[in-house]
Amino acid sequence: MISEATYQVTLEMPREQAWKTLEDLSQAHNYVPGIIKTEIVSSNKQGVGASRLVYQGKKRALQETVTDWDEGSGFRIRLHKGEKDSPFKNAFFRYLIEESDGDTTRLTTTMGYTPPLGWFGILLDKLFLNKIISGVIRDVALSMKHFYETGKPTTPKDLKAIKAQLA
Repeated sequence: MISEATYQVTLEMPREQAWKTLEDLSQAHNYVPGIIKTEIVSSNKQGVGASRLVYQGKKRALQETVTDWDEGSGFRIRLHKGEKDSPFKNAFFRYLIEESDGDTTRLTTTMGYTPPLGWFGILLDKLFLNKIISGVIRDVALSMKHFYETGKPTTPKDLKAIKAQLA
């Protein structure tokens, strides 16, 4: 059973401008909370098969490989460590941008995964795991909005202020 967590924000920019930032796979450390470095590890920097390592510490890295690419609209990446799925089975992240009203763009971030531990994991997911992951996905979307609109990496202080404005 695939579980998903999704969050949507409106970017104050045209879709073409948002795409120029989104298609640059080397930028994740500027908007994913907890990521300190992004390293492209494939020969292609975009499109299906492009792969990057995202570091949460000097030695702790997660690999992300593009499995679907829709030029100008978004892509889907598989989360893994080598050949093994990580942090969950069938884990993926999807970024989608669509035109919105005026010169704005709707950004949708989604993480999908199969909860571990069979039926017990499904229960844990329904009780609290999906709520935690949904919060993380919300933070990614809000951080992306900040980075895209300001051109400045999103700091923990920035994210805290953004979330306080929403409360």
